[in-house]
Amino acid sequence: MRIISYNVNGIRAAFKKGFIDWLKTDPADIICLQETKATKDDVDIKQLETLGFHHSWYSAQKKGYSGVAVFSKIKPDHVVFGNGHTASDDEGRIIQLDFGDIRLINAYFPSGTSGDIRQDFKYTWLKELQISLEKLKKKHPKMILVGDYNIAHKEIDIHDPKGNKNSSGFLLEEREWMSKFLNSGWIDAFREFHPEPHRYSWWSQRFPSVRLNNKGWRIDYITVTDTLKKQLVDADIYPDVKHSDHCPVYVELKEK
Repeated sequence: MRIISYNVNGIRAAFKKGFIDWLKTDPADIICLQETKATKDDVDIKQLETLGFHHSWYSAQKKGYSGVAVFSKIKPDHVVFGNGHTASDDEGRIIQLDFGDIRLINAYFPSGTSGDIRQDFKYTWLKELQISLEKLKKKHPKMILVGDYNIAHKEIDIHDPKGNKNSSGFLLEEREWMSKFLNSGWIDAFREFHPEPHRYSWWSQRFPSVRLNNKGWRIDYITVTDTLKKQLVDADIYPDVKHSDHCPVYVELKEK
């Protein structure tokens, strides 16, 4: 099972930048997207179906905002839209799919960059997610949580940790949540294979030189429950794929 997580920052914009041509290269069996900013009626889904993808969408009530989707060459056994928390579900932030004994959760974590109200919303969202995951783990011991976490966990995950110590996405409370989450039985798949620095998945669009000079943040993750550790084969980041200000992150798991 090959899985990609990718914040496309608008699926319609990504389509115009060659997203379908990239899908034709068979990058993964399952493509999890965040920040689609669209519904399935806004794109030519026939192009996806021609390539053999099943597709599941969970869009925000507000048009052109947030939203998640999963394109899969493996038909899911079951799809769950949202996680039962109204504020999150109204923004289309979580979609869950079952593939055999694995529960895959595709999540678009909130950003707090617009101010204190959204930062507080982010903290509440994180707490609710943790509670939901603990409950789910009892029924689904094998889980994969992919998405744009909007958190750079450690100093190695950001190009300028000192300059961003007061920036949303690198605040101490957010990073402590991430540590607590990983210590509760989850594995950062990328770091299992790549301990090296300067590997990022998002670059600010304010200045074109930022991506050219690799002044980025690693805020897109694929984490798996420790029950899946022995099935991990590979994980990586693909910075040369450019349909967005983010790039895809990848994991491969073998059969048990």
